[in-house]
Amino acid sequence: MQLLITRSRALLSSLVLAGALLAAPGRAHAGVFDLYAQAQGGGAYGLGLGGVQMDNDFFSGAGGALYGAKVGAEVLFTDAWVEHWQFTDLEGITGTWTQFMIGADVDFPLGDTPQGQKPKTFAELGFAVGYGLGTGQQVEPPLDNAQVTDKGFIGQLSLGVDYRFSKVISIGVVVPITYGYLFKNGEGAAANNADNQYHQLAAAPMVYFRMNLGIGR
Repeated sequence: MQLLITRSRALLSSLVLAGALLAAPGRAHAGVFDLYAQAQGGGAYGLGLGGVQMDNDFFSGAGGALYGAKVGAEVLFTDAWVEHWQFTDLEGITGTWTQFMIGADVDFPLGDTPQGQKPKTFAELGFAVGYGLGTGQQVEPPLDNAQVTDKGFIGQLSLGVDYRFSKVISIGVVVPITYGYLFKNGEGAAANNADNQYHQLAAAPMVYFRMNLGIGR
């Protein structure tokens, strides 16, 4: 319990720091309005922090190589998106993760930009909260509750670098770090049943290819 409290305090401190950075003045950039879609791939790794089911946390079981997609909309610094990951052991699908997120992000130009030109490389910092759903197998559309193995509330801090070929196309790398308060689905999966609950921390370094349709980017 003491270890969980210590880790929770460390996480809270990180989130407060992220919020301060997002609010701080500087050379931050954001589009007025932006619709975007991206394809992405990489890996995800997790660790149970506490709770009865901590040894059965989702990302320890299904994590590994991943590929997926993200679709969202951004207005000024507010970002909302839906993201789906497919996990694979290179022989088959070991699980899926879908999350619905809302948060804020800022972009900071990197390096020197020649006079009269727009910067192309940006550091990106974001923070979001939302809800996630995990399955221990490939989803058979439409997704229903019977296919869900894990679900719950999540907070996410992301760090990345984005290179923009144009206003429409960019590539980049990103590392979302996610804290989850999750529930095992199934029989007895009530919100007040502590036997089905756990806390976890996960990271998913990825590369992506993004297409933007925005105003003022």
